[in-house]
Amino acid sequence: MKMSVLNLSFAACGFMGIYHLGAVEAFLRHGERLLGSLGGCAGASAGALVAAVVVTAPEKLENCKDFTLRFAQGVRRQRFGAATPGYDFMLALREGIEDILPSEAHSLASGRLFVSITNSVSGRNQLVSTFTSREELIQALLASSFVPVYAGFKPVTFRGQRWVDGGFTDSLPILPGGRTVTVSPFAGRQDVCPLHRGRYDAELRLANMNVMLSVENLKRLNMALFPPSTGAMRSFCEEGFGDAVRFLRREARMS
Repeated sequence: MKMSVLNLSFAACGFMGIYHLGAVEAFLRHGERLLGSLGGCAGASAGALVAAVVVTAPEKLENCKDFTLRFAQGVRRQRFGAATPGYDFMLALREGIEDILPSEAHSLASGRLFVSITNSVSGRNQLVSTFTSREELIQALLASSFVPVYAGFKPVTFRGQRWVDGGFTDSLPILPGGRTVTVSPFAGRQDVCPLHRGRYDAELRLANMNVMLSVENLKRLNMALFPPSTGAMRSFCEEGFGDAVRFLRREARMS
């Protein structure tokens, strides 16, 4: 029997993207049934970066983990984090992307990768899914990850216009056609996310993503921009792995 098409969408979450990498590891190890029917991968900001890895270079997952930990360590060393004068956040991110994406990444990504970006003038969201060159793909990923002031003062130019973080307008894209499986390091209504253990069920809507209003989620939102210790990030990676395995078992998609 032919399986229905599934899509994956990874939430905008800054350095909490290490959680996504743990989830991807679980999918690669135990989610053959899911990946076998995978249509597209979407994401915003760090989520878009992870989606790009799934589509173009899943064999470099460990390289992605290592880069994320080094990148976070570099930001922690700065007196004022990423906004420290003289520190070039976007250059460090570009170097990591260039090291991981294969030469044919744009061909592999076109039609399968959907990157959420926000127009800096109109404030409108756009999902980009076609890329004419590897450099254009890199520009789209950088645009999706650009948080004004935090990452610099000049928005990223992409196709003649200026763009900022896609998480401002659509932090968890849902793709048309088939079911979109959502992944987020924030407890909420996503398919793969931490369990909510709070006493209250109040929700917060963040650019199309529903998360529980809790102290833990507020802490994680802060850690998205101000990365925690390497040990804590490794723990979040393991958590992502465990939550993805829990999803696969619940959906009877373990392999």
